[in-house]
Amino acid sequence: MSQTETSKDGKVVHIRRKIHPTAIVHPNAIIGNDVEIGPYSIIGPDVDIGDGTKIGPRVIIEGWTVIGKNNKIYAGAVVGNEPQDLKFRGEKTYLFIGDNNIIREYATISRGTEGGGGETRIGNNCLIMSYVHVGHDCQLGNNVIISHGSGIGGHVTIEDRVVIGGLVGVHQFTKIGRMAMVGAHTMVTKDVPPYIIVDGNPAKPYGINIVGLRRNGLSPELRMEIKRAYKILYRSNLNITQAIEQMEQELAGYEEIDHLLRFLRSADRGICR
Repeated sequence: MSQTETSKDGKVVHIRRKIHPTAIVHPNAIIGNDVEIGPYSIIGPDVDIGDGTKIGPRVIIEGWTVIGKNNKIYAGAVVGNEPQDLKFRGEKTYLFIGDNNIIREYATISRGTEGGGGETRIGNNCLIMSYVHVGHDCQLGNNVIISHGSGIGGHVTIEDRVVIGGLVGVHQFTKIGRMAMVGAHTMVTKDVPPYIIVDGNPAKPYGINIVGLRRNGLSPELRMEIKRAYKILYRSNLNITQAIEQMEQELAGYEEIDHLLRFLRSADRGICR
């Protein structure tokens, strides 16, 4: 389907969309250029879908949901649904999804709650695999991978380039640090510091995520500093406060080390040990 519309600056633009005749798209929804919407999908009145996004069959997108450009949402996903929180009373809350994300079959992503800041956010270039649940008020960074069947509780923060294995459970209010990796079937009940691998039930540390650090272009010198930080944190018999003090004294001023220290200082739930 092609038509012309007037842009905000008064210019006439040609809009192309491919919307299946069985799809139900509310007339108040904002649908960008080159968007595809598959059979039997339902798009609510307060939804904003960016250019180039492809929506498969039987997808439901509802609530105050803003989706960026060039996303792919596969069959049966439910995006922007009401929070699974007994305190929710129908208030106006949001879900924001960035660009170039892949949301696979039957994933569910809830919007926020008033008590949690009112919004759930997903960054850019994330892969959310089939049957994953992302709970209300979660904050996901960029380039996050969450594998099949994992459940992310409400108010969870997942920083950039985290990889989460299949069938993982992440407890509400926990944080997972940058470039960390969580093994399959793991139960995460405390914060996972950046750059490390955790596995098991409950989650325990198993060294630094050396493969992830290499793939993300960290230099050998920086990887060595992160390894030294890991030894101070986990193998020196120091508590977290003491470990932070020793890292501040001994490690070079890399931004990645500074980020690790900031993460540790804010780990209100404690960290995986």
